[in-house]
Amino acid sequence: MRKMLSLATALGIFLTVMAQSKRPIAPGDSYRIKNVGGVQVSPDGQWVAYVLTSIDSVKDKRRSQIWMKSWDGQQEVQLTSGDAASPKFSPDGKYISFISGLPRVGEDNDDDNGEVYLLDRRGGEAKRLTHIKGGIEDYVWSPDGSKILLTVKGEDFADTAKTKIRKPYVIDRYHFKQDYQGYLDSTSTHLYLFNVATKKLDTLTKGIYDETSASFSPDGLQVAFASNRTDYPDKNENTDIFVMDAKQGATIKKLTSWPGGDNNPIWSPDGNYIAYLQTSSNENFTMYGHNYLAVIPKTGGEPKLLSKMVDRPVADARWANDGKTIAALLEDDRQCNIATFDITTGKIQKVTNGDKNYTSLEYNKTADAWATTMSSPQQPTEIYIVQNGTERKLTNIQDSFLAPLQLASVKGFKATVKDGNVVSGILYLPPNAPAGVKLPLVLFIHGGPVAQDNYGFDLNRQIYACAGYAVAAVNYRGSNGRGIDYIKAIYGDWGNKEEIDIIGVADYLIKQGIADENRMGIAGWSYGGISTNYTIATDQRFKAAVSGAGSALQLTMYGVDQYIAQYETELGAPWKNMDKWIKLSYPFFHADRIKTPTLFMASQKDFNVPAVGAEQMYQALKSLGIPTELVIYPNQNHGISVPSYIKDRFERHIQWFDKYLKN
Repeated sequence: MRKMLSLATALGIFLTVMAQSKRPIAPGDSYRIKNVGGVQVSPDGQWVAYVLTSIDSVKDKRRSQIWMKSWDGQQEVQLTSGDAASPKFSPDGKYISFISGLPRVGEDNDDDNGEVYLLDRRGGEAKRLTHIKGGIEDYVWSPDGSKILLTVKGEDFADTAKTKIRKPYVIDRYHFKQDYQGYLDSTSTHLYLFNVATKKLDTLTKGIYDETSASFSPDGLQVAFASNRTDYPDKNENTDIFVMDAKQGATIKKLTSWPGGDNNPIWSPDGNYIAYLQTSSNENFTMYGHNYLAVIPKTGGEPKLLSKMVDRPVADARWANDGKTIAALLEDDRQCNIATFDITTGKIQKVTNGDKNYTSLEYNKTADAWATTMSSPQQPTEIYIVQNGTERKLTNIQDSFLAPLQLASVKGFKATVKDGNVVSGILYLPPNAPAGVKLPLVLFIHGGPVAQDNYGFDLNRQIYACAGYAVAAVNYRGSNGRGIDYIKAIYGDWGNKEEIDIIGVADYLIKQGIADENRMGIAGWSYGGISTNYTIATDQRFKAAVSGAGSALQLTMYGVDQYIAQYETELGAPWKNMDKWIKLSYPFFHADRIKTPTLFMASQKDFNVPAVGAEQMYQALKSLGIPTELVIYPNQNHGISVPSYIKDRFERHIQWFDKYLKN
């Protein structure tokens, strides 16, 4: 008995020492975490292919390779060493195709738009399959493996000069700029049929329209796709589902007529139906809504909206093998789980539950199971197998990342704000935070606004909490996961209800004894940066703020960013509705009310929320004598992609908050 007790004591001491040797997560750990995606199941159901993205800190770039793991988890193989993406198994399972040479956002490339390569699983080097002028945006195998359906963006002829001087942009479009794409010309994205044996390329679609999310029917004789074929596509965000025979010159038939968006068509196993996602909003601009799961006969008719009754967004719909049910990711309040929908009765059944965030879904027909990616508050994304109501972790990619780290504690909360709205949030506390001690608070606000903070692993808030802050995620009105009415609550009324919710959460955390009301900060990116500007112009209690990719003088955003369709639908033209535009610009026109030291951040090439939004607020506070700085990330779009810039952004947040909230 004494020996057993001594062993238990020794084990306890060992575990204590191990726990003490761990350190809090820090900005530099952004180099160590890996991204997992692109999951595909082999036709025989025995393997799962995926894309593993890691950071090359020496070259300051992301690197993506394709790996494969056996369904039973016993074997793992790296298939590519160079950059590769979009793995797909050939229908006979003998080959894996992928795209290599993809241009990477924020990185230099050799003008290689990416080509399809083919790798024989039995051995040998990958061989280049296509030689396409233009950019391959997507591809899919025909069921018999003889052809590949390519989605190709047309070739850009603007740089044909022998010198390095770019030709002028000549623009006559209504919607003329888009983040990541830049200034828009008349280039369109079309469908092509590539014969694997002969290398012959047949054009399926042409004209001024763009085609997306194309898929083959099970017999390979037809193709379904989404496209905006209205008279003036630039002025709306409508898309419909179309079908055509898989041959050059075939007639294109329109299946849907919803004025909003119909997207992502997938054929039923028997080929008689097409499931797709339909937006809940039928307005020309459809941000304020979410996707329903819809089914329509391949010949057309009235669609059946399977998920409308739950008033929650769905994604990644996949047919089950029997064609009787469709599985999809179903978002709810701070969660995203897997659910199935009966196409006859409309019955909805949750396959998974809990405080988790599933992010993709692929069906294994052989095993009648699902391969999925999922993360949770303490676990970064891994691949899981979901079968017969049970969940099995397939990969352990993040183990080395987690091994030396202490993570923040995470728990959900709900706060009732002054007008009675109940706001859902998530609170992150530093590791081993002492009970009963008020902490400096950082409200870190999500963008969108139609998005939500969920229980997935959150590197941002983990890092800030581990720097010694209580960090709150706030699903203000405008966020999804709570239904259409909650989303639409801020339509045409920015900087009002969402600020009531954000400030109300701060009040709640003060009352709970968690937050020190004299040491509160706020930060966010995109609409989170916009909300930060609104909040510090409303409440002077915040002692520090970081506004990233935000704006405040909304009047000057017209014609500067990519949201022209939204502005004219939601706010009206400025010359017709000037009072509303000025009202929504109150952080700038009332900049003299702001007393909060604020760090502004922006990306140089951002056409989503251009740098001018941060520049204007920086200049205003600088003129008013309020402590401020401006950081511009070179050659970046709305999403920062260069690894060293991501680390830099973390460090600057912490340094700014430490300066004003800890001294």
